Amino acid sequence: MTTKVSGLRVAKRFDEVGFSDIVQIRNKVMALRAAGEKVHSLHGGEPFFETPEPIKYAAIQALVDNHTRYAPSSGIAPLREALAAKLTNKNGIPTTPDHVIATVGGSQALYGAFQAVLDPGDDALVFSPYWTPIADLIRGAEARPLLVPTITARRNGIANTLAQFSTSSTRCVYYNTPQNPSGVVFTRAEAEEVAAFAIERDLVVVADEAYEDLVYDGTHFSIASLPGMAQRTITCFTFSKTYSMTGWRGGYAQAPEPFMTALRKVVLYGTNGVPTPVQYAMLQALKTPESEIAQRLEDYRLRRKLLVDGLNAVGLDCEPPAGAFYAFPNVEKIHRNSRTAAEILLEKAHIATIPGSVFGAQGEGHLRFGYAISVPEIEACVEALKTFLS
Repeated sequence: MTTKVSGLRVAKRFDEVGFSDIVQIRNKVMALRAAGEKVHSLHGGEPFFETPEPIKYAAIQALVDNHTRYAPSSGIAPLREALAAKLTNKNGIPTTPDHVIATVGGSQALYGAFQAVLDPGDDALVFSPYWTPIADLIRGAEARPLLVPTITARRNGIANTLAQFSTSSTRCVYYNTPQNPSGVVFTRAEAEEVAAFAIERDLVVVADEAYEDLVYDGTHFSIASLPGMAQRTITCFTFSKTYSMTGWRGGYAQAPEPFMTALRKVVLYGTNGVPTPVQYAMLQALKTPESEIAQRLEDYRLRRKLLVDGLNAVGLDCEPPAGAFYAFPNVEKIHRNSRTAAEILLEKAHIATIPGSVFGAQGEGHLRFGYAISVPEIEACVEALKTFLS
């Protein structure tokens, strides 16, 4: 006797959603290391320093003080108050605690933003190359990502290029600065162009500011601070990069109504909030002196120079990234196909990178090298490159 199971299927919304190529590469590197191989790890996106001690102790103290019960799903009041103050004073986004929500990493903030904005059949404009999960987050909302080449937009005009790629179904613009993987930092003038386009077309902007504190050339500027943008921008942040809290899964979003209510629903029914002790660690992180954040930036600046100089020295043309902590050189000298180039480097030189093509077609011919690692690790990678390409 057989049992009919033809009705057992996954919801169709997942048909176009894949698994992150970056995660798959990370797993391959872990497998190589488990087999005893030495790998130069430039594929990751985690800060080189450990979570600062005061942040760790804040979580421990929260446990000691029995802050282990359910907290408000949107975040404890002191945290949302501190976030509102930070956004107002540092980002120039006047807000209140009611328009701020704590999320499980910046990823949940972005997931919630797209779920709040996009309906099935909608389109979202995405500057490309882009952080790989973005396209899947958009497809997961049964919408379509429309890739806008960042280089073309900066050369031909932001608004003109957005108009060229836009459709009658376009609902939002994904705006990431500093950009992952290219390190592009949009200027205020460019933000004003995006804002004018969004206002003219009545679009929502989903702003991703994960790397706001890692800008070497120029300054970080929050698009939501521009006139007319507060009511049409959802801005997403993470504690992962600035404070080296990747495993803590702390993030937050700022949004106007009706989007904040939608975000609250996503968080409530997705995770019922951020773990309570983690929220106290996030609160402590916000007390970190700006001088310490500035010193970390200088530490990254040194690493940027070491890697970029090393890449250019072996013929892999690379402009210094203006922000974030990734170099994105042209690697057609190794192979025109970035996936093949990455495989060659991993197999022949034991250097783990990310193929540029996973960040969109505009990333083809490039590899992403992360320099959020120790100086000796960068130096060892440069030597391995010299040996391999000599």
